[in-house]
Amino acid sequence: MIRVADLETMDRAALVAAWSDLFGTPAPKGISRVFLRQFLAFELQTRQQGGLPGSLRKVLNAEPGPKAPVRTPALKPGGRLIREWNGVTHVVDVLEDRFVWKGEAYRSLSAIAREITGAHWSGPRFFGLTGKAAS
Repeated sequence: MIRVADLETMDRAALVAAWSDLFGTPAPKGISRVFLRQFLAFELQTRQQGGLPGSLRKVLNAEPGPKAPVRTPALKPGGRLIREWNGVTHVVDVLEDRFVWKGEAYRSLSAIAREITGAHWSGPRFFGLTGKAAS
């Protein structure tokens, strides 16, 4: 059995062989020696300490639940969204069941974002209502 202290002096080929011995599968392609050492050290220490606690194993082995829906902030009728794109300011008015941009009605912000950019965008993200821009 390998010791954690031995990992520091092992070359990549020896680390890959140790991975195969411990996990029963080939090491991931392209993984660096540093990561190989870290993963192997963690696994060796875990096994020496009796494995992961049952409660943690249960969480890790559980099926993932349904994805939480992405919530777009409620837009109130009468609201206005303003976005500058390529030096042009675009103003979108929010109505009860649609959006108005340049005097034309649209059912979604994504359709407006596509018209403005010429590419597929998430409308709420384009207008800064979700994602990194909203934080």
